[in-house]
Amino acid sequence: MQGIVYASEGGVYRVRLTSGGMVDASLRGRLKREARTGGKVVIGDRVGVVTKSDGTSTIEDVAARESQVVRRGPGGRRAKVIAANVDRLVVIAAAARPEPRQVLLDRLMVVGESNDLEPALVMNKLDLNGDQASALTRLYRSIGYQVLETSAVTGEGLHALEGLLSRGTSALVGPSGVGKSTLLNAIQPDLGLRTGELSHKEGRGRHTTVSARLIPLRCGGLVADTPGFSDVGLWGVDQRALEGCFPDFHPFREECQFRGCSHLHEPNCGVQAALARNAIDDGRFESYRMLVEEARGS
Repeated sequence: MQGIVYASEGGVYRVRLTSGGMVDASLRGRLKREARTGGKVVIGDRVGVVTKSDGTSTIEDVAARESQVVRRGPGGRRAKVIAANVDRLVVIAAAARPEPRQVLLDRLMVVGESNDLEPALVMNKLDLNGDQASALTRLYRSIGYQVLETSAVTGEGLHALEGLLSRGTSALVGPSGVGKSTLLNAIQPDLGLRTGELSHKEGRGRHTTVSARLIPLRCGGLVADTPGFSDVGLWGVDQRALEGCFPDFHPFREECQFRGCSHLHEPNCGVQAALARNAIDDGRFESYRMLVEEARGS
């Protein structure tokens, strides 16, 4: 039998079978050993399942992934795959409470770009009217990213978000407290996803999604709901690949005097010249610089 992994907890994988129905399955010996060394089965994986005469099911094989969401794992020593066979990365931010952080949004957009996923930004809690959010919305739209503005309170933008999520599989990522679960509940109230209160002391949300899961929507799409995180490290993205993850740099790279220009210290750099005349946003360039330094140090 073939199926797709929808959730996992404690070594048990919830698999929706292509023939219909759900089964709970464990990994067969070889896959279990691979999981211990980093080859983990994740949500979105297409798997082969065998059900034994005693009613227990095991995952026997995993199909090659068409795409995956990868970040640097704890300690930075190995890759952490969050979800597999995803079509787009939907970055959720809040207009306020918590305030949007451009450096984190840039990092998450680079996660999408570096994994060949269609990146989109959703600026939620529009009813709170954050000035920083308005500036960031204009910035990312000017770069060419799809940007939606939403509010679960007023209902603004929910139809557009539902349309976005109706196509294929979308991974929702963003810091805790931005309202990922609240947005999904607003689109489909019978989901009944748990939402958390914001910590007034720290201005951060509490984690309500403790493990990644694949959620089917009535509109036809699948959503990979991932735990919130306040920071993210990139995996497998070197300096040369990084500049390709900043589409706003692309028009100016041909103006660089030197092939392989890092855009940090070389003379006659087209990107530096564009930065000087405000054709590239200062914050975007600072995010690029920080990520290059991380890539060099990893």
